[in-house]
Amino acid sequence: MKPDQSKSLQNFTEGSVAKTVLRNALPAMAAQLILLVYNLADIFFVAQTHNDLMVAAVSMSMPIFLIFMSLGSLFGIGGTSVISRALGAGKREYARRVSAFCMWGCVLVGGVLMALFWIFMGPLLRFIGAGADTTAYAREYLSIVVSCGIFSMISSCFSSIIRAEGKASVAMTGTVLGNVLNIILDPIMITGLGWNIAGAAIATAIGNAAAGLFYLIYFLLGKSMLSISPKEASVKDGICSGVLAIGIPAALTTFLMSISQVIANSRISAYSDLSVAAYGVASKVTMIVGMVGLGVGFGVQPVLGFCYGARNRERFNQVLRFAVFLGLGVCIVCALLCLGFVRPIVQLFLTEPAALEKGVLFTRILTSTAWLLGVFHLLLSTLQAMGAAKASFLVSVCRQGIVYIPAVFLMDLLVGETGIVWAQPVADACSLVLVSVFLALQLRKKEFGSAPGAAAEESGDTADR
Repeated sequence: MKPDQSKSLQNFTEGSVAKTVLRNALPAMAAQLILLVYNLADIFFVAQTHNDLMVAAVSMSMPIFLIFMSLGSLFGIGGTSVISRALGAGKREYARRVSAFCMWGCVLVGGVLMALFWIFMGPLLRFIGAGADTTAYAREYLSIVVSCGIFSMISSCFSSIIRAEGKASVAMTGTVLGNVLNIILDPIMITGLGWNIAGAAIATAIGNAAAGLFYLIYFLLGKSMLSISPKEASVKDGICSGVLAIGIPAALTTFLMSISQVIANSRISAYSDLSVAAYGVASKVTMIVGMVGLGVGFGVQPVLGFCYGARNRERFNQVLRFAVFLGLGVCIVCALLCLGFVRPIVQLFLTEPAALEKGVLFTRILTSTAWLLGVFHLLLSTLQAMGAAKASFLVSVCRQGIVYIPAVFLMDLLVGETGIVWAQPVADACSLVLVSVFLALQLRKKEFGSAPGAAAEESGDTADR
C-alpha cells in the first residue's frame, strides 16, 4: 500500500477529533451544497423562460430522476459501511471486493432501470401528476436525463465509497466537477441556445456523465486502495448481503423521498399547477438546510465505521459528540438565513404573484423543522456506520413512508393545501425521536464493534494497518 493511502486511514483514529471531523465533514457538506446549487440552477434558468409550467414540469420530474440517485446510494452507503468497518479491522482485500461489487451492481441495475423508464414513460408521467399543460415538458426533460442513469448511479455510489478510504477531498471533487459543469451549461443551453427545458436536461446529463467518469478515471489510474475490477467483484462471504442490509434502508430514504414527493405533487396539483411550482421551489430552498445536515452525516460515517470496526469506543463517542454539535449548529444558522431572506430567494424562481405568495408560505412551513435534519441525518448515518440494518430500515421507512405519506392524505383532508406542506415537518419531528431511541439502544449494547466478512484477511494485510 502506498504511504499516502495508509496515512489517510490513520487520520481516522489519530490527532484532534475536531480536525478529523472537519476534514471529512466539510468536503461532504460542500459537495451537498454544490449539489443543491445545481438543483436550484436548473429551476432558476428554466424560470428565466418566464414559463412557470416548465418550472412545474422540472419539479415533477426530479423525484423520478432521484430514483437513480437512491439506488446509487444503496451501493454507496451500504458499501461505505461495510468497507469502513472492514478497513478498521484490517480486511483490505475484502474491502476491495466490496468496492468492485458496488461498481458492477450500479452498471447492472442502472441499465435495467433506464430501459424500464423509457418503456413505461407514458404511465410514469401520469403517475407523477403531469397534466395536459405539463406532460410534454416533463416527457422532454425525463427522456433526456434518463440517458445518463448509469453514470448518475456511479457518481452517487463512489462519492460515498471513496470517503471510506479517507479521501474526502477526492470524493468532493467528483461531485463538484459534475455539478459545476451542469451549472455552467444551464444558461448556455437554456437561454443562450434557446433549448429551454431540453437544455436543462442535456446539461444535467452531461454533468452526471462527467462526475461518473471522474471516479472511474481515479480508479483506473491506480490512486485508490479499493477496486472496480470485474475480476474482484464478488457476492460471496456476505458481501452482497452486507451491502444490501445497510444499502436498502439508505436507498429507501431517497427512494421514499422521491415517491412521497410525487404523491405530494399529485395531491397539490389538484389545487393548481402553480401550487406545484411553488411547492417545488419551497422544497428546493429548504433543502439548503437538509443538504448541509446530510453532508455532516455522510462525512463522519466512514470515520465512525472505521472506529467501530477497530473497536475504538472512546474515539467513536468523541467523534459522534462533536459531529452532533456541528450538525445542529450549521443547520440552525442555515434555517435562520432561509427564513430571513425567504421572499428574495423565492422571487428568483417564481414570477406569477400567486405562485410567489404560495412559495413564500410553503418555504416558511417547511423550514420550521428543517433545522432538526442536521441531527437526524447524523444519527441515521451513525446507525449505518455501526451496521444496524434493522434500525436503519425502520427509521428510513417511517420518515418518508409510514409517517409522511399518510400525513399527506390526512392533512390534505383536514386542512387543505397547506396541510400537505405541513406533513413534512410532522414526519421530521417524529423521525428524529425514533432515530434517537434506536441509537440509544444500539449504544447500550455491551459488545462494541463488528467487522464484516467470514474471517480476517491474511496476516500480511493486517500487519499493513
